[in-house]
Amino acid sequence: MVAFGMAQIKLLVPDLPSADSLLPLMRRIDNARYYTNFGPLVRELEAALCQNWPGTQSDSRADLPALQVVTLNSGTAPLELCIAALALPRDSHVLMPAYTFPATASAVLRNGLCPIFGDLSPDHWQLTPAIARETALKQAFRLVMPVATFGCPLDVHAWDAFAQDTGIAVLMDAAGAFGSQDIGRLTHVSFSLHATKPYGIGEGGLLVTRNAELAHRVRHLSNFGFENGLVTAVGTNAKLSEYAAAVGLAQWARWPELQARRGRQWKHYCEHLAVVRGIRLQAGFEKTVIPTNVVISLSKSPEAVMRLLGRAGIETRRWYYPPLHRHPAFAKYSRANETLPVTQRLASGNLGLPWHNFLSDSDLSCISKVLETSLEETHR
Repeated sequence: MVAFGMAQIKLLVPDLPSADSLLPLMRRIDNARYYTNFGPLVRELEAALCQNWPGTQSDSRADLPALQVVTLNSGTAPLELCIAALALPRDSHVLMPAYTFPATASAVLRNGLCPIFGDLSPDHWQLTPAIARETALKQAFRLVMPVATFGCPLDVHAWDAFAQDTGIAVLMDAAGAFGSQDIGRLTHVSFSLHATKPYGIGEGGLLVTRNAELAHRVRHLSNFGFENGLVTAVGTNAKLSEYAAAVGLAQWARWPELQARRGRQWKHYCEHLAVVRGIRLQAGFEKTVIPTNVVISLSKSPEAVMRLLGRAGIETRRWYYPPLHRHPAFAKYSRANETLPVTQRLASGNLGLPWHNFLSDSDLSCISKVLETSLEETHR
């Protein structure tokens, strides 16, 4: 056993391109003397993603509008700028889950809007169109922001139908779902390119939509609102640099290899966790869909289990704990349901396990064995 806090099996370890693979792209930047402001590498990266979007059920029907990809400098920027581009009236309400990263709510508040925190489906741990429809009968809102929790893809067809039926805009926070989240006809999708995400480049983000006008507005806002030398809207500086685009292109060249490795590892992880009694996994990852974070649900607080895993050198984390409505910055905002029972149960019992490309099979075996022993000890 090792001292608590001295993790030998890390929770997250980024897997980014090597310096050698970046050198040819760095030389292209040197030769062009173009470093930012929608440079050639940024345009190349956006074009590559548009042409070969890595969805699990890519829909190439001729009647679908063309895919639009806007690169940005963080995973929060697509949320903030898409909301700004929608130009909703000030103080409009936005429905979102309380079980998510704070950026989902802060993007709303920084645009002068008000969040409404909704509950989750008990299996996929997501705010669903059914929950949104039920909430709309009681509270008015102009935008809904479902979250692809831990990389579990959202049902784009169901959300497109919701947008069509209600006229309410849908912005998906799919921060960690690159490679599994498809793009609908009416919904807009935000992705994070943070170093620990499936397609990590260090820092960056994507707004992906089939609405060309909205994509133009987001790109416009990302460059201070300049258009033909005049500021026509109040924007910010959220452009992706050429250096970040270089990492993006090098990482894109590795994408098939990265996904194949993650897929094999997820299969092995499932085999190890299948023998551990007393845990429940999030639904939605049963086939080819790979999670961004491996999270287990326990029947009671995981603090004792965390301590035992920590003593064995296994790093863990309580993701999205506490849920947003329990944070001081968000506590005053309304809830679709006063108690949010599913959110409360998940937040109080969920535990994130190590998950990255450098876990060995012996690491996975160690995690499952120590976890099983820890659960037995805490239930005595």
